[in-house]
Amino acid sequence: MKGYILTFLFALCFFSQLSWAEKYKFNIYHDSDYSTHFSSANAMKMGFLSALETEKERLQNFDFEFMELDHRGNSNRSLLHMKKFLKDPNALFMLGGLHSPPYIKNRTYINKEGILLLVPWAAGGPITRYEHGTNWVFRLSIDDTKAGYRIIQFANDIMACSNPHLLLEDTPWGKSNERTMKDALGKTIPEISWFSWNTRLKQAKLQIRGILEANADCVIFVGNSVEGKYFIQAMSEIDESLQKPIISHWGITGGDFYENARHFLNNISLHFIQSCFSFTHSSSSKVAKKAIKSANRLFKTEFDLATLQAPAGFIHGYDLGLLFAQAMTQIKMDREIKIVRSRLRDALENIELPIEGLIKVYSRPFKREGVDAHEALGLSDFCMATYKNNGAIEIILNEGV
Repeated sequence: MKGYILTFLFALCFFSQLSWAEKYKFNIYHDSDYSTHFSSANAMKMGFLSALETEKERLQNFDFEFMELDHRGNSNRSLLHMKKFLKDPNALFMLGGLHSPPYIKNRTYINKEGILLLVPWAAGGPITRYEHGTNWVFRLSIDDTKAGYRIIQFANDIMACSNPHLLLEDTPWGKSNERTMKDALGKTIPEISWFSWNTRLKQAKLQIRGILEANADCVIFVGNSVEGKYFIQAMSEIDESLQKPIISHWGITGGDFYENARHFLNNISLHFIQSCFSFTHSSSSKVAKKAIKSANRLFKTEFDLATLQAPAGFIHGYDLGLLFAQAMTQIKMDREIKIVRSRLRDALENIELPIEGLIKVYSRPFKREGVDAHEALGLSDFCMATYKNNGAIEIILNEGV
């Protein structure tokens, strides 16, 4: 575990009645996969901290320590991090990671214990849907209750895929996508293949051959970068006349997928879902310039737009950081951390100002009630994308989809 300290300059002002010009120290726990999916974890970290750098004048009464906690994709390790969080008198909130299973499996524990969780990547639908009391989870990311509709719509309308085959990770994340995609397909009943973590090339080839023998005209893939690279390789090594397009969830973009799979991508058709912002198209916007400036200031050797891996992690982390900063300015401080967490949770539901982010302008993005209450993004914010020859992600805007 590493600690990254982001300190904002002292301001001589009365912030509370507790003491004159008092500074408050808080710990931010980043529960993520810093092992297998380091690229996504690092991108989220850089995005969120860059937002705090952008907003440092408004946050000058706070010291934040950013703490990397590597759950390695394991739900039990994530639970241990949550228990550690609850024992820390300075722990303000947890920033989530790429994997959905830790937050689906531990959702009841998170909400019953009042663990404030901000999610910039994990897409599993149930994560933010809690109907048994106060909801402590807020997401600014792809939402699988909607992602499947965009993926299937693209497969049908753009790729002319009439007989899709679903190739899904055998986890709660994969099962939540199965439900959405079946609903999106309507009367079309797809065949489904399931795969497990640590699937390697031999198993991937067997499954791809079976899918093609079933006369599928495209493959809808839900999985992460580790397994994704083997399925891409398996499809690329099939006779070119038999190859079919792969239309994927964005999990493949979270690790070192492009570096490992780029030699195979020229041979096949691959598209995947993303949120509708790209530095490639919009790096000159006012918000993008601020984000880039802040990132370059904090991460001089790490941040490079030309080689940025898992850019959605940075984009979502940055926008979520802007919303957090606004919420922090709305609350009254207290020495009891549970009170501060509760006030911050309430402030997130009642963000007072429109906040211009990279993806869009957020106006009351986290509502108090409704099935999508704690979802900052909606279906209109989701686009499809592909890799360019240099590894950059090119967004396909929603015209005609």
